[in-house]
Amino acid sequence: MTPPAPTAARHASHWLRDADGAAGPPLTGRHLADVVIVGGGFTGLWTALSLTEREPGRRVVLLEAERVGHGASGRNGGFVEPSLTHGIANARRHFPDEVAELTRLGHENLHGLLADAARFGVADAVERTGLLEVATAPWQVDELAEAAALHAEVKEHAELLGADAVRAEVDSPTYLGGLHLPDGGALVDPGRLVRALAAEAMRRGVQVCEGSPVVGFTPAGPDVVVRTPQGQVLAGAAVLATNAYSHRVLRRTARHFVPVHDYVLLTAPLNAEQLARIGWRRRQGIADAGNQFHYYRLTADDRILWGGYDAVYRFGNGVGPRFDHRRATYDLLARHFRATFPQLADVRFERWWGGPIATTTRFTVTFGDALGGRVHYALGYTGLGVAATRFAGRVLADRLTAADSPLLRLAFTSTSPVPFPPEPLRWVGVQATRSAMARADRRGGRRGSWLALLDRFGIGFDS
Repeated sequence: MTPPAPTAARHASHWLRDADGAAGPPLTGRHLADVVIVGGGFTGLWTALSLTEREPGRRVVLLEAERVGHGASGRNGGFVEPSLTHGIANARRHFPDEVAELTRLGHENLHGLLADAARFGVADAVERTGLLEVATAPWQVDELAEAAALHAEVKEHAELLGADAVRAEVDSPTYLGGLHLPDGGALVDPGRLVRALAAEAMRRGVQVCEGSPVVGFTPAGPDVVVRTPQGQVLAGAAVLATNAYSHRVLRRTARHFVPVHDYVLLTAPLNAEQLARIGWRRRQGIADAGNQFHYYRLTADDRILWGGYDAVYRFGNGVGPRFDHRRATYDLLARHFRATFPQLADVRFERWWGGPIATTTRFTVTFGDALGGRVHYALGYTGLGVAATRFAGRVLADRLTAADSPLLRLAFTSTSPVPFPPEPLRWVGVQATRSAMARADRRGGRRGSWLALLDRFGIGFDS
């Protein structure tokens, strides 16, 4: 069964379905602030909380063009992983001298997020399920064995599973092996979490303004003016926290990332008999080991969220509502779901949505500044931002407070990825890379000359 015809309700993110009224009214008039934050998702809210934790009473204004959590923060799969670097292998490639420290910081950050969720009243929005990576092709079995060795090097518990063992966990005829990471993360309802962060920020005195799109930054002596259609803020510093939309506000950020659109399907709630057909008693978050991979999970009410695989780039860093839905991808995802779980042929899809993910050439968040240090930004989480945004909020707060922070001395936070080329080379390069990844999946994981060249120079494209 493919998804039925689109409707507005069915296209809305499941995580934002119960969002109540606006966190705050649109900005009107003139305001003064110590810091103005542009973007009401995880990056902006964690930054606001980090700043006000250090200095209660700091005047912080947060501006969101739509509503809190409108972007990736309210549309993602809810995977909370400890890695800040998109995996250990990627950390070794780009930050070889910092692997141990970044691993430690990632786990510290994950535990901090779980503690904050409890502190802010949404502990029940988080499930400590661990993660399960599955092999659906013979070459992926070897990939998982290599991954297990990397986890052992950094003292992370990882259990290799054969075909029978992984199918005892979750039963799919496509599974040939698995890698179980019992401490590898958690699952969260990101909508509840982002709203809890906004509520806590407002409790601390942060002025949260929804429906307040920023039209630009203007220097004003040592300060910066941030304008919206109905108002403006004069602040000592600004933070741009709009991730895949950053180039719309600050054009210079476009060189650092490409927005790729990711899409998901959501089933109706499974009943007990349907769940029993596939097992999944430990409710782990799951991803397959392909270059073009799927991710999937159970929600609190036993729906299956199924997404990934078909990362789509639009020419010129295109983002916006007209790109947020793609019927061809929904149909493709539905076929893949049916192939993975043929025993769930009677399960229907009730919702589907999509949106842009910002990816950098090294698959990790990057930090920078503009207007002579008046504006600081973080972007490019490459699909693993639910936890990494909390870390980024700490880094941005350190940058703003001129703290002598060891975080700012890391190559991870102080260096920039290789920029993407301008159009039309950007579009050509992304399409060539997507095609090469698909070929590699079909050819036993062999990366081919194009991907090998990108690997040599530490350049990539991922979601």
